[in-house]
Amino acid sequence: MLEAILTRRSVRNFARREVGGETVEELLKAAMSAPSAGNEQPWEFVVLRDRPTLDRIADVHAYGQMLRHCPVAILVCGDFNRQKYEGFWIQDCAAATENLLIAANALGLGAVWLGVYPIEERVTAIRGIVAAPEEIVPFSLVAVGHPVQAPPPAERFDRTRIHNDRW
Repeated sequence: MLEAILTRRSVRNFARREVGGETVEELLKAAMSAPSAGNEQPWEFVVLRDRPTLDRIADVHAYGQMLRHCPVAILVCGDFNRQKYEGFWIQDCAAATENLLIAANALGLGAVWLGVYPIEERVTAIRGIVAAPEEIVPFSLVAVGHPVQAPPPAERFDRTRIHNDRW
């Protein structure tokens, strides 16, 4: 698991190969295994494979051009009706998104996190494209596929950012 975490990188170039339904289900199992405030699990997921839908999202997301070439994307959404502690849905959905990214890497796939929330124009546009109800907030979008090439691991450990007991 540490290898999957330490070698995870954002991948934006995907081979023209499908990602099977069982694999997508494994990614969703990982996402839904994330911790959440009060164990409320205030998330919903939209699996996107429809090419015109992915293209429409790429039209409204300034950094989403890889959606035009990925075989599948997963939209992580927060559900206001399922939050036990107001506002913590954001952390919960971030944890689910990170689990999804790590699982993709562990399965030999590439993935990239596209931020949606809190950019209201993105939230509104993507909510409309996927016909989500008003209480559902598109939080992040993860493009997934077989990487054309995997970027090398990045060394991000920085001892200068560690503080013990006090700043």
